[in-house]
Amino acid sequence: MTGFGKIFIVIGIVFIVIGIIWSLIGKLPGDISFKKGNVTFYFPIMTSIVVSIVLSLIFYIIGKIR
Repeated sequence: MTGFGKIFIVIGIVFIVIGIIWSLIGKLPGDISFKKGNVTFYFPIMTSIVVSIVLSLIFYIIGKIR
């Protein structure tokens, strides 16, 4: 198996673990939600930061391989 294949397996396992944790928690601490009457506003600040970090790491690793 090539190094590129191993990295995709690791990335897949990381995404599975994140998905399981995310489904158990529902939303991360730091996410903002307001409910007033019939209107609900949800802004996932912490979720956006976590997704940004994960994607940055993935692209960094892929960039190092090439």
